Amino acid sequence: MMIQSTLSGSKEQFTPIHKNRINFFVCGPTVYDDSHIGHARTYIAFDVVARYFKFKGFSVFYLQNITDVDDKIIQRSSELGVPPLTVARKFEKRYLEDMRSLGVTNVSYYARATEHIPEIISQIERLIEKGYAYETETGVYFEESKFSDFGKLSHQTAEDLEKHRIEPDPTKRNPGDFSLWKKRQDGEEVTWDSPWGKGRPGWHIEDTAITETYFGPQYDIHGGAMDLIFPHHEAEIAQMEAASNKKPLVRCWMHTGFLNVKGEKMSKSLGNFTTIRDMLQKCDAESFRFFVLSAHYRSPIDFSEEALEQSRKSLERIRQAAKIIGEEVEKASQSAKSEDQDADIVEAKAKFLESMDNDFNTPYALRAVFELVRAVNRRINEKSISRNALIDAARLLDEFGQILGISFSFSKSKRSENSGDKTGKLIELLIDVRQKLREKKDWTLSDEIRNRLNELDVVLEDAKTGSGKYTIK
Repeated sequence: MMIQSTLSGSKEQFTPIHKNRINFFVCGPTVYDDSHIGHARTYIAFDVVARYFKFKGFSVFYLQNITDVDDKIIQRSSELGVPPLTVARKFEKRYLEDMRSLGVTNVSYYARATEHIPEIISQIERLIEKGYAYETETGVYFEESKFSDFGKLSHQTAEDLEKHRIEPDPTKRNPGDFSLWKKRQDGEEVTWDSPWGKGRPGWHIEDTAITETYFGPQYDIHGGAMDLIFPHHEAEIAQMEAASNKKPLVRCWMHTGFLNVKGEKMSKSLGNFTTIRDMLQKCDAESFRFFVLSAHYRSPIDFSEEALEQSRKSLERIRQAAKIIGEEVEKASQSAKSEDQDADIVEAKAKFLESMDNDFNTPYALRAVFELVRAVNRRINEKSISRNALIDAARLLDEFGQILGISFSFSKSKRSENSGDKTGKLIELLIDVRQKLREKKDWTLSDEIRNRLNELDVVLEDAKTGSGKYTIK
């Protein structure tokens, strides 16, 4: 399996650190406003990465952070006249709702920055002790010049770095030094005690404190949009490799290309963004996923209503073919099971997997889907395809859809009916596991299961004895 490494600039054979287990981190949102479809592009791409790893048999721990303390949140708080954490919780909830609407369901855990303050302080203390950070009257800063590898991810020289001015502050030793801890300013509500007085963490340090907590100092994959390469991801490398003295922080860096509007990157600062919620008023989520996956995750993609409509029509063609296949299965006579697999189906699966193994090349994977559909339609018209081959084609379309997070089945209602029993059994399994945790008085984990079920609209009612019952809103 080959993945393009941002660090090396080339495709590399991917091998996890821990055999069959993959630790995978993607930078999450700063929750001060609704997320836009540029964010959606990144999170859909990495949802498919997680899905494909799971399909390949890997155990995936997919971690995202939630930046719930930040200058932008404080500014929005002032504009709205409500506390910063109220702003953060509101837009965090809306972000998670947006992700569920888009079928982005493979994140294992969302870690809030505000719930990892002790870990953040611990990492800063180690950086000071090792001579990489220093305190001033405004905060604690990482001394960029002390880390000789700074710039290796963005492939910038020392001269290139000199051109940048990050967080201007006359108290810093060098213009490029970045904030680890910001001391409390007059009127700030959200602060924590620290060895450097009351304050709050800088943006970069939360990510490495969170990943070190769950993964240790080194892990398999770090993903994000390409505009985070510098300075954010450079800062992460410097912080963690300096604190741990272990290299590399990440085995493979993956970055998504921009979602553009008329050739310009979509961003809130440019004012050319469309929120996920606004987009879903005009387009269904699976057509948007299809649009996103029609381009390679590293390539720029130009957003327009025409492009969305083309994606909707393309998806409809596949679903129409799936409907015809289902009808032909019902009409075809029962045939003996053949030992040989159908050549068209074998070729389609091979091409699909080959494309996904080649740096998650979803456009070529979708091409394999269309080639399968065309071959099956042609043979239906020629009456040269067996019932067993039709069944295998339908199953393969379903398998492709599960990997991409798109239903290729014409009848979604049948998929829901078939999956209903399995969903109930999975919920009951989680409830049984939770009951065993309660018996062991592991209240923290049992409460976490209850809360996560509640987020999925599964309301659990505990009984005095036994595991209780549940209802689905």
